[in-house]
Amino acid sequence: MKILLIPDSFKDSISATSIIEELSSGFTEVDPSIEIETCIASDGGEGFLSFIQRYVDTDTILMSTVDPLGRDIEAMYAFAKAYKTAYIELAKASGLELLSMEERNPLHTSTYGTGLQIKDAIERGAEKIYVGLGGSATNDGGAGMAAALGYEFIDKNKNKINPTGKTLETLDAIVLPKDIKFPKIYAINDVDNPLTGINGASFIYAKQKGATSEDIVDLEANMERLLICVKNDLGKNNFLQPGAGAAGGSGFGLTTFFNADFISGVSFLTEISGIESLMATKELDCIITGEGSIDTQTMNGKLVKGITQKAKGYAIPVYAICGINQLESEETEKMGLKHVFSIMEIAQSKKDSFINAPLYIKELSKKLYKVIKKELKH
Repeated sequence: MKILLIPDSFKDSISATSIIEELSSGFTEVDPSIEIETCIASDGGEGFLSFIQRYVDTDTILMSTVDPLGRDIEAMYAFAKAYKTAYIELAKASGLELLSMEERNPLHTSTYGTGLQIKDAIERGAEKIYVGLGGSATNDGGAGMAAALGYEFIDKNKNKINPTGKTLETLDAIVLPKDIKFPKIYAINDVDNPLTGINGASFIYAKQKGATSEDIVDLEANMERLLICVKNDLGKNNFLQPGAGAAGGSGFGLTTFFNADFISGVSFLTEISGIESLMATKELDCIITGEGSIDTQTMNGKLVKGITQKAKGYAIPVYAICGINQLESEETEKMGLKHVFSIMEIAQSKKDSFINAPLYIKELSKKLYKVIKKELKH
């Protein structure tokens, strides 16, 4: 049996690398002859830089920037001198992982720090910049990034504002930067949410970033305010573009302020890693992917859905593991998953599932093996 392991990390619990280690250990214990291929994957969110540095020859650039709350930090990105190409993981400067639970509130956060990283890459001569979206603590429509690159956001009193989810409510005009030429920028992303509406950034993702129900209503109204100014001052109206709602609207910000193009995270990673070539050989018996929570957000995109869509073209069955599965079997089957195995099915509590995730993943691997072995016989 030959399998490919390509899980995402389980947010706030266990890394993709550790998941692969536990799955591999469990599989080889029950079948020492099994062939295991692995890929440390990312759909553009957490782990994007680790993935890049595994497959692309880059230098690590450690620079001074700010976190989502504007506090001074050092954050890294990768730079390939040979190709004059920079790779930036938005979560490194604007990520939820940088804030404590008490600090998380997208009304007060900004992507300004990621904008400083983009600016640094431009100053180093980058002709292409790939920005991995995901894991953000923000809901500013990418306005923070734009402010770091010279865009001015003006209120009714003609004062400049620092764009955050809340301060956008005072926005009255946007002034384009002078004397700056942007390189080609790509937004790496696998969610298809628009910027606004019931399936947009605020209503779908803000709650997990610390927003209350009242906050979400305000955030949506403020995003609508941003849209009005973008339309009036920049002549753009691309808020319905699939992916615009990624990373608190950073997908919208990159395409609007920097003329970025979207690239599917899964297509990007399978091409760079050579996984697509492996799929094409027809040697794989199955693929195992996964993420912390398989839910309606998974159906909007993200790694799991991207992998199932890619594997479908090669008729390779896909199985998933997760912390918790919140979908019905009909929904996961429609998405292309043969079976989903959840830690919460065997853990004693949610806290236990987080603390002992490695143990439970190894246990699930043995159950998964039996199911795969049985289905391959038919």
